[in-house]
Amino acid sequence: MAFDGIVIANLTRDLKEKLEGGKINKIAQPEKDELLFTIKNNRENLKLLISASASLPLIYFTEKNKPGPLTAPGFCMLLRKHIGTGRIIKVSQPGLERIIEFEIEHLDEMGDLCRKRLIVELMGKHSNIIFCKADGTILDSIKHVSSQMSSVREVLPGRSYFIPQTTQKGDPLHVTLEEFGELMASAPAPVRKALYLKLTGISPIVGEELCCLSSIDGDRSANELSQPELTHLHRTLSLMMEDVAAGNFTPNIVYRRGEPAEFASLPLTCLEGEGYEARTFETISLLLENYYSEKNTITRIKQKSVDLRRVVQTALERNCKKYDLQLRQLKDTEKRDKYKVWGELLNTYGYELTGGEKQLTCTNYYTGQDITIPLDAQLSARENSQKFFEKYNKLKRTFEALTDLTLETKREIDHLESISTSLDIALKEEDLVQIKEELTEYGYIKRHYVKGKKPKITSRPFHYLSSDGFHIYVGKNNYQNEELTFKVATGNDWWFHAKGIPGSHVIVKCEGKELPDRTFEEAGALAAYYSKGRDSDKVEIDYIQKKHVKKAAGGAPGFVIYHTNYSLLAEPANLPREAE
Repeated sequence: MAFDGIVIANLTRDLKEKLEGGKINKIAQPEKDELLFTIKNNRENLKLLISASASLPLIYFTEKNKPGPLTAPGFCMLLRKHIGTGRIIKVSQPGLERIIEFEIEHLDEMGDLCRKRLIVELMGKHSNIIFCKADGTILDSIKHVSSQMSSVREVLPGRSYFIPQTTQKGDPLHVTLEEFGELMASAPAPVRKALYLKLTGISPIVGEELCCLSSIDGDRSANELSQPELTHLHRTLSLMMEDVAAGNFTPNIVYRRGEPAEFASLPLTCLEGEGYEARTFETISLLLENYYSEKNTITRIKQKSVDLRRVVQTALERNCKKYDLQLRQLKDTEKRDKYKVWGELLNTYGYELTGGEKQLTCTNYYTGQDITIPLDAQLSARENSQKFFEKYNKLKRTFEALTDLTLETKREIDHLESISTSLDIALKEEDLVQIKEELTEYGYIKRHYVKGKKPKITSRPFHYLSSDGFHIYVGKNNYQNEELTFKVATGNDWWFHAKGIPGSHVIVKCEGKELPDRTFEEAGALAAYYSKGRDSDKVEIDYIQKKHVKKAAGGAPGFVIYHTNYSLLAEPANLPREAE
């Protein structure tokens, strides 16, 4: 996440355009470290959310209203008293610091016009919202910082506000080539790291982007750069800062295989290529709202699926241990034929024994070679022979029983792995309902009966449209795989699946037409992406017409058999667009 000085500059520009001259109508404090302002400007009501959360500091416009506590906290009451009907005169950012300052004009108790400053610091765990007089004297803050908490700066009523300078950093907006060279020379670290350690407001991802634009290896030591390389890197930085100063921003989120990976206010060419896709937004506020909404959705789904994952993982571990034990026992039965041969040879050559021998060497008439058979000296040749036949019969029975048991255990492991993959695919809470129902049906979760109440299934398969206009459907779980293959697909439709690993069934509706190569490639990419191999560079995909796919006898839902299939290698990227 690149919530850096450049993103703050983008935010500041948007806030200036929308808020300067606006009147504050309402102030709420829905959380202990969060403020929600309602501001009227140009006949428009705007809601501005400001959060100083240590884990997620942010500021953006929102359409949503968050309810506040019945009794407003002290900081909120102080803001209402002083600037509850104030007018925003100026919005600014000092340098490229992660700070936004609001200058607000209001009438005091005597009716005189005066100004206050509301300073928002978006600095990770050090984030804060500080309310000051015009001269910088702190009136209060949403988080108090005492000398016991910080030796750098106290944030308490009565103290003077200042921006702490904990390290010697350069201002990227004005840094000269000479200063830039000195900063890099003093940093015995990789170039990409030195850039954000030595320049204010530069994030790790922007450091990588500068190295990429300059064609410099970001892992090289910064103090080893030659003068031409330093000059080129400084020029690249200057061009980027010119865009920042001019407000030439391109708010964008970079998705990695469908999930938001990074966001920035400038294009991230270092994240272009296989598996990455960028989406631009009109405003940085719209970007932030979308980014955190999508991130929160993914986080919430992972939290909701924790119990289901635990059930699946526990069952998988138990079955894998059982399977390993069964395979070892099965391997032990491989010597059963040896005991049968020993018994038969003893019946043939046992007459040579006089009693008390510990071994018999004779010719194995199956191979024509000599063989030495160990004997129990206390037993006769006949009794030793019977003993070997008993061992043979016992191992034979074990082999026959374990052959079926190992197949059954392997089917159960495959079934559980397919459910685990379904949990990875799930994007919404309703996607988990069918997965839970499957786990319940197969006895992994105990069913709690509620009279007249059944789980409501609202989840539907993914629906894509190929570049050539063919409809493609992707199952999210085993039940949907079963339905797509045997109810939705007709005989000549094409069926795709990742070879030998758990994954979704992908159906392409051909509607009597011949599919172009591009559609095969796109369907293969979907089958690769919605499989256990989605993080691989290439995945082998089996594809065949649906009429050749048969349900596995006695198999779990979604398990099929097929023969004479075609194969292709697909990248789990370059996905077609989702249908409306």
